Amino acid sequence: MIIGGVDIPQGPMVKRTRISITREKRTRDYIPEGALSFSDEDAKRIIQPYNDALVISVLVNKTRIKCVLIDPCSSSNIIRSKVVEQLDLQDRIVPAVRVLNGFNMACETTKEEITLPVNTARIVREAKFYAIEGDMRYNALLGRPWIHHMRPVPSNLHQVLKFPVPGEIKTIYGEQPAAKEMFAIEEVVPISTLTTLKEPNSGADPEAK
Repeated sequence: MIIGGVDIPQGPMVKRTRISITREKRTRDYIPEGALSFSDEDAKRIIQPYNDALVISVLVNKTRIKCVLIDPCSSSNIIRSKVVEQLDLQDRIVPAVRVLNGFNMACETTKEEITLPVNTARIVREAKFYAIEGDMRYNALLGRPWIHHMRPVPSNLHQVLKFPVPGEIKTIYGEQPAAKEMFAIEEVVPISTLTTLKEPNSGADPEAK
């Protein structure tokens, strides 16, 4: 989970001019009242008992990326540098230094970002990701920037994500087995107590048998 981040400016400092932007109002008339909801029917496919994160797969450049974590608490979209390399999209990476803070305020400094077309349920939206080196339990993380842009409503309880499009509600089901594997806690094997060997009496030969 990424709870905050600070962009580090590159190059010489320049005077910034405040610009007022008027945004076009989005129409929401195409969403029928009460259409976007969750029920016990959505949870029938869930393996019980569970307390799993919501993990899905997405398409990027016709390549399926598994183990994508949906995290409404994260302020950034994250992707592993290794995944970008496997997608052969290194030429689309741009330098961007940003400090990301985790839930325990541990800092991670990213040096690269990339904008990718993310295909979910045949709806394609571009999303900006910060590339992180090293191993993570997930290949990518979709946080509030993607969630606010797509307007989905995720439900960990029902292991499903729904979002409106003109005329219908799209549904994406979570991949619960992948979530269980990603966040599994390794079993701790206790170290057996070593038996202390008694030392033979000083000056006495051990008894032969």
